[in-house]
Amino acid sequence: MAMLILPDVFQRTWGIAIDNFWPDAIAGARRSSPGFTFMAEVYWDLEWTLMQQGFDYAYDKRLYDRLREQNAHTIRDHLVADLDYQGRLARFLENHDEPRAAAVFPPGVHEAAAVVTFLAPGLRFFHDGQFEGRKKRLPVHLCRRAAEDADTDLEAFYRRLLDAVDRDVFRNGHWRLLSCAPAWDGNGSWDGFIAFLWEHADGSRTLVAVNYAPHQGQCLIPLPVSDFTGKAVQLADLMSEARYQRQGDDLVGPGLYLDMPAWGYHVFALII
Repeated sequence: MAMLILPDVFQRTWGIAIDNFWPDAIAGARRSSPGFTFMAEVYWDLEWTLMQQGFDYAYDKRLYDRLREQNAHTIRDHLVADLDYQGRLARFLENHDEPRAAAVFPPGVHEAAAVVTFLAPGLRFFHDGQFEGRKKRLPVHLCRRAAEDADTDLEAFYRRLLDAVDRDVFRNGHWRLLSCAPAWDGNGSWDGFIAFLWEHADGSRTLVAVNYAPHQGQCLIPLPVSDFTGKAVQLADLMSEARYQRQGDDLVGPGLYLDMPAWGYHVFALII
């Protein structure tokens, strides 16, 4: 709860004036341990304030809340933030304070939320027991936890997701949020889609697309990749065995056509 000792927060809470603590404390720690990483558990829209005080990363509770609300529009609004800021956010679906992800995100929603969370830019923050689908929150003062059977389907999903996250394009690539368009006039289901593109200096590209909605949806996603023009492009889904081939001219404009079920997702490696 790093924001609780910010001078203005402390003054409002206790009526006591204090000096600024974090800049000197962090500078002192780094003098003795230059590689030390500071992550702030922080709320009340004070993430950027703590970053300016010296923290490397800050909790992204806002993305978590919007994913729980199941509103794709507000999630896209959150993802338009400057990359210098987004790259220093700790993205998570559960932690020691929140209910277990498997308890609050129904099957299908859980996987879609994880694809958005852990393939967006920033620090990927996983919690013990998340991969196995544990549903009982462990109070931090206990030294043991209840026995629970693992969710084998969820474990298989996370194995695939972690294999994808381990790719260099998701670690050192350039990220951009993409615009989604109606597949045809009068079809408003495009508004449930979240899509973004990762591009690496080695030429590799990966498209992430999620229909974050409780109904089937269709959309067009124009890909801003000029060197696709005049070429065939293979789309290899890293989260399944699906493979497609499309013409680059169509991908650039009018865009990749997607027809996806509720909470559907693709993580396409784009190969010329």
